[in-house]
Amino acid sequence: MDFAFSRRGLFEGAAAVGGALAAASASANPIAKVRAERHPGWVFGRMTGAEALTESLLTEGVGCVYGIPGAQENELWDTFKEKGLPYLLVTHEFSAACMADGYARSVGRPGVLCVVPGPGVTNSLTGLGEALLDSSPVVAIVGDVGIGEKARPFQVHCLNQTELLKQVCKCVYPIQNVTQIPGAVRQAFITAMSGEPGPVAVVVPYNLFVEAHDFRCPPPAVPAPPFDEEAFQKALAILSDPKARIGIYAGYGCMDFSAELAAVAELLQAPVATSVSGKGAIPETHPLAVGWGFGSHASEIAERIFAGERGLPLKSGINTLLAIGVKFSETSTGHYANPQPDRVVHVDANPCNLGRILRTDVCVHADAGVFLGRLLACKEQVCRPANHALTARIRELKADERKELCNIPQPKCGVDPLATVAALRRVLPEDALLFTDVTATEHLAAEHFTVCKPHTYFNPADNQAMGWSIPAAIGAQRVNHGKLVATLTGDGCALMSGLEISTAAREHLPVKFVILDDQAYHYMQALQKPAYLRTTATVLAKMDYRALSQALGVAYVEIDNHAELEAKLRGAMCHDGPVLIRVATDYNGRKIRWVESVRHRYPKELSAGQKARFLARIGSRVLKPKEND
Repeated sequence: MDFAFSRRGLFEGAAAVGGALAAASASANPIAKVRAERHPGWVFGRMTGAEALTESLLTEGVGCVYGIPGAQENELWDTFKEKGLPYLLVTHEFSAACMADGYARSVGRPGVLCVVPGPGVTNSLTGLGEALLDSSPVVAIVGDVGIGEKARPFQVHCLNQTELLKQVCKCVYPIQNVTQIPGAVRQAFITAMSGEPGPVAVVVPYNLFVEAHDFRCPPPAVPAPPFDEEAFQKALAILSDPKARIGIYAGYGCMDFSAELAAVAELLQAPVATSVSGKGAIPETHPLAVGWGFGSHASEIAERIFAGERGLPLKSGINTLLAIGVKFSETSTGHYANPQPDRVVHVDANPCNLGRILRTDVCVHADAGVFLGRLLACKEQVCRPANHALTARIRELKADERKELCNIPQPKCGVDPLATVAALRRVLPEDALLFTDVTATEHLAAEHFTVCKPHTYFNPADNQAMGWSIPAAIGAQRVNHGKLVATLTGDGCALMSGLEISTAAREHLPVKFVILDDQAYHYMQALQKPAYLRTTATVLAKMDYRALSQALGVAYVEIDNHAELEAKLRGAMCHDGPVLIRVATDYNGRKIRWVESVRHRYPKELSAGQKARFLARIGSRVLKPKEND
């Protein structure tokens, strides 16, 4: 008798065998459940690889797994369903990585994605890269081609998954036999959170999902957070110097230690600026909070307070920088525009981040929370009297900024993007989650959107992955029930991942998708026009967003001018389902400090010959403006 054979048939047969094995093991071992209950935190009992992996995720308290099933992982996804592990089907694996990232940033615990090998892995790499550079803890469960004596060459998706993932993960655990599965998964969660957080991958050959084993896997040991006592004492000596005028630069590493950061700032009477990823680590309504960055690229308030102004005590300005849980990355420093203070103390959980970019006097390899706690314990050595002149000046500058945000002129057509930022702050509650994207407006939001609570403002900072905000917001909304979640994205970014809005519609996840529509990559135009006297490849097609929203199955709001901006935004936020909000946007004349600062810094790195070639090219275009426009 002849039998038709196909790869799909092989997988279906394997799944059937796996189900039979699971049923047989359950009936043969009726006390497995009792044993597991006697070993809390363990993965315990006879089960298949897929069951052991799912039990590991359940033991870690995973709130949702994001991804798309595929032939190599159908057994695993079926087990998710069997054991009640929450999951969310996405439209693209890039989105799965972004959703896991949004989950992680919003709840402070690792987010999980599950993808097949080959295109599933390669599609997810951009999102994993964002998580890596932005220090976001993510665990990627990745299927792989079969291994063992029955494995054949040239299997579908037979890329080297492990080597691909190593480029965008802090660690990859390739599984070689079924016994390793729960231990590797449990360890991945520890690794993702240890030191500087980041993505970790577990790569499992598909045939191991149906293989059974008697598991006895205890929870892994959690390493103590790093703390360099000797370096701390050197830092303490600098911070105790009465001549030190201290400013704090806080990053994402401080996000879970908001109260301690504020207490240290008050102890030192130090103004606090954050990186863009660190926004919210201290409430920006705090009397000593001055915004993000401290150079010409970032918050004007931060720059003025850190640089110094007349009327403040002593010599004004800071001469000692305490940088905690932060990297001096290109985006958050405006192409390395932060000024060099006289003395710098840098604290970070990753020793590879210490002493980079700025000249640093003391590098303290330490967890931000432990360092802040130790500093508070040394209160008598570092305590300073209240600096009323400083807090009064910060309060005055903030009041001036609020007045400016309430009186933004109406442009000729559409809405000024800063007006949209200001209106969003007025209509969103303090605990709402706002996800920004890679647009020129991300810098306006970083400077002017006041963040009141940790884990409520999010930006794809250091990989600048366009399209990140839409899936990241959906991933966060899936596990932040009852919280208002919104995006602030440009039309170009929306083209990257906009179809993921259909996922929000399907699952009735009430994300409010604010899209700034100017039919152009304005960010690139702002950088290209001054340098080349023309723009290239920046004009987008005109979109019918009303028709798009109908196709995606979400509500629609259109905003064309300032008069209707706040009322329509407020109405959209009250809708009980997902909403696509198109804001006709006019950037004309809107200066953006980050763009202006970076645009002026790049030419300084050119050689004399490179500058000459630039000038010659620009000169020829000045003579023939119409021909080159």
